[in-house]
Amino acid sequence: MPVRSVPGAASAAEPQGGKLFAPSAARNSGAICDFLAQIAPKAGCALELASGTGQHVVDFAARLPGLIWQPSEVDAARRASIRAYAGEAGLANITLPVELDATAPGWGANHAGQDMIVLVNLLHLISEEEARTLIREAAAALAPGGWFVIYGPFMRAGELTSDGDRAFHAAITAHDPETGYKDDGQVTAWLQAEGLKLVQAAEMPANNLALAAEKPTA
Repeated sequence: MPVRSVPGAASAAEPQGGKLFAPSAARNSGAICDFLAQIAPKAGCALELASGTGQHVVDFAARLPGLIWQPSEVDAARRASIRAYAGEAGLANITLPVELDATAPGWGANHAGQDMIVLVNLLHLISEEEARTLIREAAAALAPGGWFVIYGPFMRAGELTSDGDRAFHAAITAHDPETGYKDDGQVTAWLQAEGLKLVQAAEMPANNLALAAEKPTA
């Protein structure tokens, strides 16, 4: 599937000392780390989809040192930023970023055996078909007992619940009518259709949600 462009406000990242800096990533990283720490396995392999600037993955790796973190990103400039952040952090549990389009079919088989997969702020920027493909491939990539965590803005029971969400959803869909906020119940159904069990749905800062689904061991 082609890589979608997004409105500037949805992907704000500015050059900063050889890296890209996204203010939103800096704001939400601590809350996401706190959530991951509640459910993450003590050791294993973790894949971050659509790693963006690289700010998140270095924070995840520092907070959860027992996991080997694999960042991934379809955009070459952002992969360069990830390498810069990882090099600056000097953490042994971050591997080099790989080129991966999380909306494309087939990648799950190539990245099988993951104990955790994390996706931050992407579902609202892709189509329903692409979102379902992403979830299907993530389920295929997870090891039994592995966790899939999705963070971002959602509709709640089909409703946009804040003025900010209504404005952001309108801007996204005006840019690309196939994109926009996904409904929390619908995403839960998609997870279940791929054999994943939603274990936790947590309210997060700025009216975001974190969904944690587990792949059964049998």
